[in-house]
Amino acid sequence: MAMGALLIETIGLSKDYVMGGETVHALRDVSLSVGKGEFVAIMGPSGSGKSTFMNLLGCLDSPTRGQLFIGGEEVSRLSSNRLAAVRNRKLGFVFQQFNLLARTSALDNVQVPLIYAGMSTAERKDKALKRLDEVGLSGRLDHHPSQLSGGQQQRVAIARALVNDPEIILADEPTGALDSKTGEEIMALFQTLNASGMTIILVTHEQNIADYAKRTLTFHDGEVISDTASSDRIKAAQ
Repeated sequence: MAMGALLIETIGLSKDYVMGGETVHALRDVSLSVGKGEFVAIMGPSGSGKSTFMNLLGCLDSPTRGQLFIGGEEVSRLSSNRLAAVRNRKLGFVFQQFNLLARTSALDNVQVPLIYAGMSTAERKDKALKRLDEVGLSGRLDHHPSQLSGGQQQRVAIARALVNDPEIILADEPTGALDSKTGEEIMALFQTLNASGMTIILVTHEQNIADYAKRTLTFHDGEVISDTASSDRIKAAQ
């Protein structure tokens, strides 16, 4: 179902945890691919494996078995330092609770990832200004998170995720802390970013949020039980 060049591929991806002497199979032999430019929603009940899968995609954890390729590079067995390098180079993260620095301006919050890239002050500011403008916050550069609405804070977080020019945006319940109207505005922003070519993968519990994506993966008991395109869901509803 990939729409562009292959960007993510998993082959028999599995993750086990040992808890209280018992082995929990959090992810079971997941094999799928995501093409460049796709917009994918991941759904499923608590304990279904969706968060484990996102942690592996985000290079925050390593699989017990199987392989994960991002941009053609196998990342399944990389060291923690190498995984961190992949995260910084290829991935941008958006979280439910925004994770902004409270005493720092919107402009400086967006620049944080660039500090570790060894970029000059002028370059950092220029890139951060560009991304804040893209998310509609060029008039809020000096505002701290407490001076911004929830939707504006999430826009700052999205600008921060974009500032390193990642190949993929991973969003974990990005509308979970927002009211429905603001959530719709954030999802419209994701659609605009996707239309410009950005690959987006998000976790959500809400079907109306998943409907903004072009493809939905549904997890249950560590397995993908359905993989549907938006057109398929529309036909099924008619």
